[in-house]
Amino acid sequence: MENSASKIRNFCIIAHIDHGKSTLADRILEYTHTIKEREFREQVLDSMDLERERGITIKSKTIKINYLARDGEQYTLNLIDTPGHVDFSHEVSRSLIACEGALVVVDAAQGLQAQTISNIYLAIEYKLRIILVINKIDMENADVDLVKKELAGIHELDDAPCLLVSAKEGTGIAELLEAIVEYIPPPKCSNENKSSNFKALIFDSTFDTYKGVVVYLKIASGAVKKGDMVQFLSNRKEFEVNETGIFKLKMEKKESLTCGEVGYLTANIKNIQDARIGDTIVSSLNSAEEPIAGYKPAKPMVFSAIHSIESQYYPLLRGALDKLNLNDPSFTYEPETSSSLGFGFRCGFLGPLHMEIVQERLEREYDLDLISSAPSVCYQIKIRGKTVLIDSPAKFPPPQEIEKTEEPFVRIKIFSPDEYMGALIKLCKGRGGTYISTSYLDPTRVVITFEIPMSEIIVDFHDRIKSITRGYGSLDYKDIGYREANVVKLDILLNGEKIDALTCIMPREKAQERGRALALKLKEVIPRQQFPIAIQAAIGSNIIARETVKSFRKDVTEKLYGGDVTRKRKLLEKQKRGKKRMKTLGKVNIPQEAFLAIMKTL
Repeated sequence: MENSASKIRNFCIIAHIDHGKSTLADRILEYTHTIKEREFREQVLDSMDLERERGITIKSKTIKINYLARDGEQYTLNLIDTPGHVDFSHEVSRSLIACEGALVVVDAAQGLQAQTISNIYLAIEYKLRIILVINKIDMENADVDLVKKELAGIHELDDAPCLLVSAKEGTGIAELLEAIVEYIPPPKCSNENKSSNFKALIFDSTFDTYKGVVVYLKIASGAVKKGDMVQFLSNRKEFEVNETGIFKLKMEKKESLTCGEVGYLTANIKNIQDARIGDTIVSSLNSAEEPIAGYKPAKPMVFSAIHSIESQYYPLLRGALDKLNLNDPSFTYEPETSSSLGFGFRCGFLGPLHMEIVQERLEREYDLDLISSAPSVCYQIKIRGKTVLIDSPAKFPPPQEIEKTEEPFVRIKIFSPDEYMGALIKLCKGRGGTYISTSYLDPTRVVITFEIPMSEIIVDFHDRIKSITRGYGSLDYKDIGYREANVVKLDILLNGEKIDALTCIMPREKAQERGRALALKLKEVIPRQQFPIAIQAAIGSNIIARETVKSFRKDVTEKLYGGDVTRKRKLLEKQKRGKKRMKTLGKVNIPQEAFLAIMKTL
């Protein structure tokens, strides 16, 4: 007999990166015998190789748990494990709309971190019931009392239960499961479980070669089963349901899904644009229904061009982007043409790690060899009274046409031991940041707040924080809109030809220094050719730096022994003319290292 909605608990696990979300999920699955012993492994819900290699969660994962509580009742717990890095906060928000409760995990040794607080307020915004979980209490340097004091500073959590857990050792898991049953409310279901009342919110999706689009949904009312006709409210397209099911370690077929359940359906949907995350899906008999309020659309902050190294694979790259975007709609893409790299796509990402992960997934999951340009932000430029958005440095207009330029700013919060405060403030000021405040979480840990151009934190800023604080610092940032900027376009010319893919935008006061450093770096990474390569950095028509990659030299006088010196001169002059012609006709091969050089020099 199926559980009624009153016996369903939908919850997610949210926290800062490395605070033990995935390990806690492992222990819950192990304790409830959801995973058979032969199937068990560490980070069992992290199915991508990238996740396991990096030790981070990239995609939210859902799994159904059957739990016999102490009251003798059988409950269905739908667990969603979420990412912890700031670049994947949009993935977290998508998970929250499928839940009524959230486990907020805090490391007993590291205490509150940037993303912990950000996720807490996100859960409060979505009106979720919160359970605080202080994890890693088994560690020698755990300080539970200090963490409790830090959490007490967030007044919205005054009524939240707080449990002590060691996910590694399994301590406190039984009490946590009971708290989930007791404290997290069941989903609200007012209608009968009839197909005609079916209404659900799409919170994720993926593409299967044989089944088409697989839609992940939470049922808000009614029920759905194979053979039902359903409609997407955003485009009014109708489909017949082929299969419904739930999430175990893999997808598992189920005859029907009823109100309050989290599951999936397939309906022979071949066009991935027809089933978008955040859309509402209803019974075709119920098409007058209003859409369910979904999550907030993602706003890309970082932009980069992605091209296939071999131009004939452009169609494959387009198909891969289409499929990946279905699973991760938080990145955007549109076709663009580069004079140096050919056909490709201008892509927008939530942050630098998000950009790195998307490119790596494209290469691994779709077997593509890609080359990407240095990241940039979207500038707001006023030209002849009209404001335009420019997300590609190559499209930046000439200086004489620009009336005003604005760039996106973010408010950053850096959590760190106080001994590193001076070095962190120096780092932020060196990146054009404006100091806002310093506050203490406890006697030894500070929160430093700055407002800073987004362009200054997209390359190595997070790595610099980790380096300065020896790994103890963490970063959270929030978009605060556009502000006026004094920036210039720096062009790179190879043998007099502008290479649009190497163009970058930078603060005017730093352009001279960075232009020289960039030309010098490119000299190191561009391989020698049969002809010399002149590398120039220019602002408009003003050349601010020049370097030359020397050509390979063949000794054309090697076969001569003695004799008239004019013979040698003739051969050397002939070689010189040949190299000049080759320089005019030859094409400079630009390796990926050249783009990485720009990223490291910016």
